[in-house]
Amino acid sequence: MTQAKHPGLNLGATHPEAHESSETPAFGFWVFLMSDLIIFAILFAHYVVMQDARAGGPGPEELFDLKSVAMQTALLLASSFTYGMVSLSMKHHDRPAPVMLWLVVTALLGAAFLGLELRDFASMIDEGAPPQRSGYLSALWALVGLHGLHVTAGMIWIGLMLALLALRGLTAQIKTRLLLLGLYWHFLDLIWIGILSVVYLGGLA
Repeated sequence: MTQAKHPGLNLGATHPEAHESSETPAFGFWVFLMSDLIIFAILFAHYVVMQDARAGGPGPEELFDLKSVAMQTALLLASSFTYGMVSLSMKHHDRPAPVMLWLVVTALLGAAFLGLELRDFASMIDEGAPPQRSGYLSALWALVGLHGLHVTAGMIWIGLMLALLALRGLTAQIKTRLLLLGLYWHFLDLIWIGILSVVYLGGLA
């Protein structure tokens, strides 16, 4: 029986070559994610410190649309489920088609999330709350905006993986890259839960 090699989905005995070759890249990618987590932790701390630095500008009560935030949360959590289906399809199918299908669904959910987030940013600007308005708004835009940039990068990555799957199929190298993309995508969901708790729910508590 093939033992687990790293945290996350292990391909196991059905994909021995990819299973063995994924150990070192997965460890390195975990190191990257932890360094990224430190950046987010700094921005979370900055946001908490700057919550009252509004310079007479609007605060959470005037800016946050919890219905939109709830929809964004549902979309991102649903995309985490669909990426789980990507991983399971890769593990249990030899054909790239099921994997590509679930990648497309994940990308569509991510695009819908970004669309709502951009709409909220545009609404904030219309209400006189651009990032330069106050220290609070600078911290808010930096934290939420950085997460949005990460989601955008994840969608670009998904697009690249779709192209590689179409050209090369499910090679061992592509399986490893899909595993790493899964770690990245689920990491973004965890960061969003932190933003939901600290920024949106905490700001209106």
